[in-house]
Amino acid sequence: MKIINKTIILIFLLAAPYLLNAQTNGFITTKGKELVSPDGKPFVMKGTNLGNWLIPEGYMFKFSKINSPKLINEAITELLGPDDARAFWKQYLNNYITKADIHYIKSTGMNSIRIPFDYKLFTNEDYLGENNPNRGFELLDRVIGWCRQEGIYVVLDMHCAPGGQTGDNIDDGYGYPFLFQSPQLRQQTIEIWTRIAAHYKNETAIIGYDLLNEPIAHYFKADSLNHYLEPLYKEITKSIRTVDKNHIAILGGAQWDSNMKMFGPPFDPKTIYTFHKYWTKTTQDVIQEYIDYRDKYNVPIYCGETGENNDIWVNDFRVLLDQNNISWHYWPYKKMTNSAGVITFPTPANYDKVIAYAEGQRTSFEDIRKAAPANREELKKALFDMLENCKFENCIPNKGYIEALGLTSGK
Repeated sequence: MKIINKTIILIFLLAAPYLLNAQTNGFITTKGKELVSPDGKPFVMKGTNLGNWLIPEGYMFKFSKINSPKLINEAITELLGPDDARAFWKQYLNNYITKADIHYIKSTGMNSIRIPFDYKLFTNEDYLGENNPNRGFELLDRVIGWCRQEGIYVVLDMHCAPGGQTGDNIDDGYGYPFLFQSPQLRQQTIEIWTRIAAHYKNETAIIGYDLLNEPIAHYFKADSLNHYLEPLYKEITKSIRTVDKNHIAILGGAQWDSNMKMFGPPFDPKTIYTFHKYWTKTTQDVIQEYIDYRDKYNVPIYCGETGENNDIWVNDFRVLLDQNNISWHYWPYKKMTNSAGVITFPTPANYDKVIAYAEGQRTSFEDIRKAAPANREELKKALFDMLENCKFENCIPNKGYIEALGLTSGK
């Protein structure tokens, strides 16, 4: 009997490290209204969005009219030529988010990030100087690996879907949410998500997939488009589940992720419903409808984007979310010469001339020729200087903003 007991103890001691690993290295999942970590404890996301990295945005380049990736790329290519533009984007994607950035995010006390991406990174379509269907995996694998090392969780966000899901610059589309009324575009979206899910099905650093960012802007008749949203989510999720039963499907409402009235009961056991809020009051009534949905259907809710405001507002809205046990990812992590973000970097010399060119009249080829700078090298240097400035070692924490998030500014 003693020999048997000793054998059992020995087996347990040998197996303990593996049992512990299985317990602590599993997937974040859902349980009722909460997210649950692998050890069974409630988990609340607190983090930021890597905005302007895989999807350049005009306002973060200090542009106003030139505000989507394809328009920004067009202006930069006109200034630099195709070869230097390709070199610019390659360096941009390598410099803007690095291992040092992820390490810093962890040091502030954040536990997660949301990564917006463009579907073109997974196709043969030209995007930021390349047409490599595996480029998305190459870029994301690297960052997700750094996050895994740091103990940071990741939400993957299809910010730009085939044909455009929003109808504004943020989806890099054509000014209308063509996705919803096109069977071909819907199928392409489903196939891309399924490919992504198959690739990451065993990746425990990933919490889930934010299927469509801010679908169906308020410019369009909601009655003619909103009814397409939940059925498409169901199709995407059903296809994802054929290859990945581990990760959470994250579903945003229409009209900038604000309207959830088209949603019925949750159709998948691992779902989160997300909303975005900017420039609102910081009072309970602003988020009550989402809390009501959570309570009615016993499902988690999450604020995927908020921020872009002064430190007082950032603090007050964060406190409101925390008091209601709502996960959040503030927008964005990094911006050029701006205090409404986690960190900032300086605008390079002569960058005002880049802005002037991008914002000038360039409708026809005659316009482009007339707008051509007398000294292209000066503007080229400004653009490549920006790539040096945006490196983490040249960035400055926005202390007030970070402390408003209840975090530590560090660095």
